[in-house]
Amino acid sequence: MVSIEIDGRPRVTPLGTFDDPSYARLAIDNAARYQEADPFPHIVLDDFINVDLARSLSAAFPGPDEISWVVRDNENNRRRYQHNETKVPTLLREMLREMNGRQFVLFLETLTGIEGLLPDPYYIGGGVHLSGQGDFLKIHADFNWHHKLQAYRRVNALLYLSSDWQPEWKGAIEFWDRDMTQVKSSALPILNRLVVFSTSEYSNHGQREPNRCPPDTYRKVLNLYYYTTRRDDEDMSDPHFTLYKPQASEFAMQLGSDYRHSADPSSITPAS
Repeated sequence: MVSIEIDGRPRVTPLGTFDDPSYARLAIDNAARYQEADPFPHIVLDDFINVDLARSLSAAFPGPDEISWVVRDNENNRRRYQHNETKVPTLLREMLREMNGRQFVLFLETLTGIEGLLPDPYYIGGGVHLSGQGDFLKIHADFNWHHKLQAYRRVNALLYLSSDWQPEWKGAIEFWDRDMTQVKSSALPILNRLVVFSTSEYSNHGQREPNRCPPDTYRKVLNLYYYTTRRDDEDMSDPHFTLYKPQASEFAMQLGSDYRHSADPSSITPAS
């Protein structure tokens, strides 16, 4: 995060947030915990970004009447979202782009162990999400194919920006077991909390309990999804798809290696 001046006044910006080598260290230190989590790979990371930036993002979050929203109101899903970045406030647009940028993608690859992640510049199904009193999202497994990218959905990253969210207001994201018999893990949508999880045919999740927040309070979250052009795990929906591992280029591998070594700058090998 840096501050810039606009018309002679300082303004916080997300630009460069994930350049800090502490994020590489965070990913390395938590990779095993993420990949071994039950019922499927996931993690909850609190105090994820600079607190002043988190508060600024929360304050910039538009209310139900401040922008045009895509509204969902049916038996499975009741909430608002906007995946067109041109319709959201500049600060949120900047944060979305930062989370679609190289440094955050490398953070996710290191954390999840999934190489070759692609961000979604279209924010299909993602972007800025807002839900209020009584809103919910039933337990589900996400769509797995991005028709524009021609790629498989692999990872979800959710940055919660709800100020002063109280436990009695419910609204937690829940992770259910494969057989849908019990909740194995959950996380409330508190300010500056990042939730990351791997998606598959069995990554059952959702916000089952409707929000019980006051009428003028909102559950705020940035939803970002990441893809790969391949699937090589046990949860592929197409049983005829060939299992294989990509032959990565030296350059591609060096990107990840340099990123992981950035947690200890003295260990980075200069490029030839």
